[in-house]
Amino acid sequence: MTETPAPLHWKLVIDATDPHRQADFWAAALHYLTEDNSALVERLLKLGALPAEATVDFHDRPAFRDLIAVRHPEDPYEEESGTGLGRRLLFQRVPEPKTAKNRLHLDLHAPAGQRDAEVERLEGLGASVVRRVSEPGGSWVVMADPNASN
Repeated sequence: MTETPAPLHWKLVIDATDPHRQADFWAAALHYLTEDNSALVERLLKLGALPAEATVDFHDRPAFRDLIAVRHPEDPYEEESGTGLGRRLLFQRVPEPKTAKNRLHLDLHAPAGQRDAEVERLEGLGASVVRRVSEPGGSWVVMADPNASN
């Protein structure tokens, strides 16, 4: 009898020129939490395993300069590192701007009757409406996050 392997842990990694700005936007958009990796950052700095130049002050705590994640508030996380163990988006700094169409996007689903209010809320966070679609199969709003051109 073959044993079924355990599901793999995963995270969605998103390239960004400003990962902390992206994390703030998506944490607010999804009602997620920005991960607090400050204990891990401080431990790595103390051990000499992480140079100070690889860190930034983010919301009054030390953080990695080039990486930051947001996680679902109900999912488990490692207390020692602050790293989420469930639904996560990880933003990593890249030097080059975006040059092609995204091959991946997130579909956000507002509660029934609240789409317009949700679109307005996301615009208030810095997103922009690209187009509104209405066709026989349904209707939706295509939006871009604040760093869509990066």
